[in-house]
This record gives sequence, C-alpha cells and structure tokens, in this order.
Amino acid sequence: MNHPLTPYIKTIECVESQLFGKPSLKVGKHHFACFFKEDLVVKIGVDTIQQRSKEFIGSQLFDPSGKGRPMKDWLQIPLEYEAQWEQLIFDAYNRATADQ
Repeated sequence: MNHPLTPYIKTIECVESQLFGKPSLKVGKHHFACFFKEDLVVKIGVDTIQQRSKEFIGSQLFDPSGKGRPMKDWLQIPLEYEAQWEQLIFDAYNRATADQ
C-alpha cells in the first residue's frame, strides 16, 4: 500500500513513518506532518499557528487523544484545504530542518 503523504514530498528528503499509528513524515527524529482522520496535521509552531489558523476555517490544534490535551505546535487542517497541503508540508519540513 502506498503511503498517503507520498504525493506531497516531491522536493524534500524525508522518511515515511507512523505517528500515533497514523501515516507521517519525519526528518531525522522529527515528525513534521501526518494524517489524522481525513485531515492533514503539520508541526508549524505556535507562533505560525496564531498567524495562519484563521486562513483555514475549521482548523484546530491537534489533539490525538481527544481528551482536551492539544499539541500546541501542531495544526490539524481540514480536507477542504488540500490544495494548500503541499506548501504546508514544505513549511513544516523547513521548520523541522532549521535546527539541524
């Protein structure tokens, strides 16, 4: 079975992996994107989330447990914004590799 994030990784070097049992992408030891339900989840940082979350109506902080403990650096973005997913993955990749 193909990894569902494969079409989005045309120009970046990363590994297809699993995060919380869901398909993900990582570089080194850092996960930076995954699928959850039908949404894309990207680790773009709390500051970027505050700036950009209004662009993606229906987006929310990623709460994989569903117990009200969201991950502050991860934004879950609905399927309706799929046209922007590739750029969001690239932004998350750049953030993940900035400190390497």
